[in-house]
Amino acid sequence: METEGDFHDWVDLEALARAGEPLAGVQPIERLARVRAEAPQLDARHHAGVAWQARAEWREAPPAVAAALRLLGGAAAARQLWLHLRVRGEVPLVCQRCLEPYWQPLEVDRWFRFVADEATAAAEDERCEEDLLVASGPRFDLRGLIEDELLLAAPLVPMHEHCPVPLPLAAGDRLGAVDAAPAEEPAARTPLAVLAALKRGGGL
Repeated sequence: METEGDFHDWVDLEALARAGEPLAGVQPIERLARVRAEAPQLDARHHAGVAWQARAEWREAPPAVAAALRLLGGAAAARQLWLHLRVRGEVPLVCQRCLEPYWQPLEVDRWFRFVADEATAAAEDERCEEDLLVASGPRFDLRGLIEDELLLAAPLVPMHEHCPVPLPLAAGDRLGAVDAAPAEEPAARTPLAVLAALKRGGGL
């Protein structure tokens, strides 16, 4: 019987950084509940799953930051934990053009830096290019991060490249073509028009 440990739902990032080797695996799409909920009607029996790779490492903080951290917490505080996450797979979405569900290929390749708390993350967020995560103890929710990143990577307006079914027709539109306007009927000849023609010597 497979357990959460088999899929590395939770990992010890510090141990992973000490090991110096990446951790990799495949998450079945049915275990990514928030991602699956985007189009649960799709048949996932033959889905290959979402492949992922995670690598953690320690880095020295920039010199000015490292000096301040050493004053506050010693030499160990100057080290920062980083995580490199790569994810590849197909996720279920609903096309906003034809309203049919489909499998959308996605890739994620991002670096994250860990900080001590939410206040530090908020203070540093605008000044750094990398994404920040809060260190929350020895067990890190890797499956949750994979789900978050897949949801963020999904297109804002999902659409097939080529919709497999005819698009809904607009009202009054038959087979995708608007009927030509009927030919104009000849204008009725008024009594005044008849009289003017007689004065010009024309016939009726």
